Amino acid sequence: MASFQIGRIEGRWKNLLPPIQGGRFRPYRIEAEQSAQLDASMTSDEDSTSESTSAPGTPLFEVTEHSSLPKRRAHGGLGLLESSSVSSMSSVLSLEPTNKPKLSYMDARTQEEIQLDLDKYPALDPATQDDIVRRYRQLDQFIHAEGLYQCRYSDYMVEICRYAMLFGLCLLFLRLGWYSISGLFLGLFWHQLVFTAHDAGHMGISHDFVYDTVIGVVIADFLGGLSIGWWKRNHNVHHIVTNSPEHDPDIEHIPLFAISHRFFGSLRSTFYDRIMTYDSVAKFSVRYQHLLYYPLLILGRFNLYVLSWEFLLRGLGPRKGIAWWHRWFEIAGHVFFWTWFGYGIIYRSIPDAYSRFAFIMISHMVTGPLHVQITLSHFAMSTADLGIHESFPQKMLRTTMDVDCPAWLDFFHGGLQFQAVHHLYPRIPRHNLRRTQKLVQAFCNEVGIPYALYGFVDGNKQVVGRLADIARQAAILAECQRTVAKEGIAASH
Repeated sequence: MASFQIGRIEGRWKNLLPPIQGGRFRPYRIEAEQSAQLDASMTSDEDSTSESTSAPGTPLFEVTEHSSLPKRRAHGGLGLLESSSVSSMSSVLSLEPTNKPKLSYMDARTQEEIQLDLDKYPALDPATQDDIVRRYRQLDQFIHAEGLYQCRYSDYMVEICRYAMLFGLCLLFLRLGWYSISGLFLGLFWHQLVFTAHDAGHMGISHDFVYDTVIGVVIADFLGGLSIGWWKRNHNVHHIVTNSPEHDPDIEHIPLFAISHRFFGSLRSTFYDRIMTYDSVAKFSVRYQHLLYYPLLILGRFNLYVLSWEFLLRGLGPRKGIAWWHRWFEIAGHVFFWTWFGYGIIYRSIPDAYSRFAFIMISHMVTGPLHVQITLSHFAMSTADLGIHESFPQKMLRTTMDVDCPAWLDFFHGGLQFQAVHHLYPRIPRHNLRRTQKLVQAFCNEVGIPYALYGFVDGNKQVVGRLADIARQAAILAECQRTVAKEGIAASH
């Protein structure tokens, strides 16, 4: 990273609002001209006071500040929330402003969710957030010292044996003509493979970019028919802006799902660079999303095929640099996959259309629980934007939950039950996350951040409950729109 360093600052770094979220920045050329003019003025005016001669140059940044911002006391200080997104409405007004305008239902709901998080989590003042960051870094050093970043390759030998057993059973029952049972074991094989592909995508196996990329492509593309490059492109952004409706592609599922009322406003996705239109299809599906949640996720793998091929055919991945070869390696992997799966198994090994259909549907529907596991850690958590002063560890813990399960079930969840821990330290190998979880829980107790931990059943209830709540809001909005439309028609006659 030292090769990318462009300078050094003295004192505490103050986060700046990115332009994509509404921050205003002057061009460097204007800044240089203003600085030159200031230097000339200071040189010519020898009688100027020490105050004027020591005045700093015009700043390059002009971040929009808001004077009326919510404040609260916590941990012995005042927490100040600064705007972080023009579209997110997180630059909420003060709690008791003068001449307060009447807010729309959606804006009021947004403010309510922000205030709930402000009351629940540590204050956003510099002292509190700096203490959280300091302890977070200390914990990282302790994790390094404990060797938890080191991968135990013996654990992956167990994984390989499990994969070989599942795929072997698939081939055995395929040969015996038990096509539905064969499809079941192929689906279980794919389900388990994803966990190691996830590890490789985070460089959590060898910690080497090339080696882990090869491992990820072999598993995801050659054996699973999915693009690891597509997944990394989405997932890296997800780790930075977790649960942000405008920015996180992992929660942008309009027209099928909406986990925040703010999707009703047809938000613009900065990732997809398009408006997520809340159209008639979305209005219908969102109203029933809590009922459609499991049926749609069961079929989720088919959608991943489409997204993977779109990524590869459009060349959305890196085309230059050390990763230029990824696209071609992945395309070769997909050709290999559809050769052994599509031609070798579906066409050559299964004799009739009905058995082929049953094999395809069962093998793909069995992977449905994986999509539940992926969404479980975030769909029920906060989507509120608390601004640029919130520290990274607090935001990760505020937007992510862990799933409580016994150690003997770790193979089923594949590390996805430790998503809060994983979001704090993404490169910790999966098999060390359970040990790290205890350290993170102690860290949360020290800094006063609530640690979200639910059982698998309770976590699903939380998610379905959130979807049902948003569905009710969608129904209320639709009814209000119909009422307004009727009143408008009646008034025109």
